[in-house]
Amino acid sequence: MIDHGFIHSVYSFDPNGIPIEFSCNVKDIDIRKHPVITDPEPTPISREGAEPHLHVWPDVVKTTPSEERKIYPGDGSRYFRALKK
Repeated sequence: MIDHGFIHSVYSFDPNGIPIEFSCNVKDIDIRKHPVITDPEPTPISREGAEPHLHVWPDVVKTTPSEERKIYPGDGSRYFRALKK
């Protein structure tokens, strides 16, 4: 078991060999309410904070040509089709 200060974690592997973490919160500690950066040299993205910034998007450096754009339905699409019936 590892004590991260805000959660306790146990790491293992599932039957397929995929790493998995089991964790539980430390009583009376919720870092989401008052996050603090203790890194002496945080990255610029870290300095932005945890809250989302509406209407702030990075500049597009190179767009994907229309003919190369593909849409894949994904596994979850079958559930949405079932809801529409």
